[in-house]
Amino acid sequence: MNDVLVLQQLPPLVVEVVRQPEPARDISIDYILAMFATAGIVLLVAAVGGLIAGAIFIGVRRLRDGSASSTTDSSHVKLRI
Repeated sequence: MNDVLVLQQLPPLVVEVVRQPEPARDISIDYILAMFATAGIVLLVAAVGGLIAGAIFIGVRRLRDGSASSTTDSSHVKLRI
């Protein structure tokens, strides 16, 4: 019980503020334009990467289908999709 009273009897800390901090600046239009430009570049890189990956997949599929012999007689129907 005595320990609790010692902790409660500490004097309060007084902090004197000499100078007010500078007010925060608002977001400028340059920052907003740079943000949208960065997002546009990321989207453009993703689109180009998707087109390249799609072209590779289509090319591999065409090469694989072209190398398969078309003279084999089977009951399967080959869809040219």
